[in-house]
Amino acid sequence: MSRPMTPKDELASRRLYATLQRESFDGADLASVRLRTLWFARCTFRGTDLRHATLDGCHFKLCDLRGADLSGASMRGVTLAGCDLTGADLRTADLTGARLGRVLTGTPPYGLTNATDVRLENAVLRGVELDQVIGWPLAG
Repeated sequence: MSRPMTPKDELASRRLYATLQRESFDGADLASVRLRTLWFARCTFRGTDLRHATLDGCHFKLCDLRGADLSGASMRGVTLAGCDLTGADLRTADLTGARLGRVLTGTPPYGLTNATDVRLENAVLRGVELDQVIGWPLAG
């Protein structure tokens, strides 16, 4: 008898550049998952455990990552457009070449990425691009 597929198994089995829309991964255990450059649109990851996940090259558009634990995650070249990262834990995450910005959804302030209260201690921020990100904790 085979065991049921977990959210981690399901995500890891997606083909390269697959698009997921309006799916909820709230509170899921996705620790150490290895994703294959997936595209997420309007998905929710509230309180999700993404510690040490490999999210390199993934695109997140209008996604909710409030309170997600991304500590130690590899997020090289990730795009976060119009996402809510309020209270997310990005300590020791590798954000090399990541792009955080807005989505053209109408008159500002719509479609902005919110990084209020995000934790960035010891995160790798080399080459990070910011475009009108709300609450980014580091200046300059």
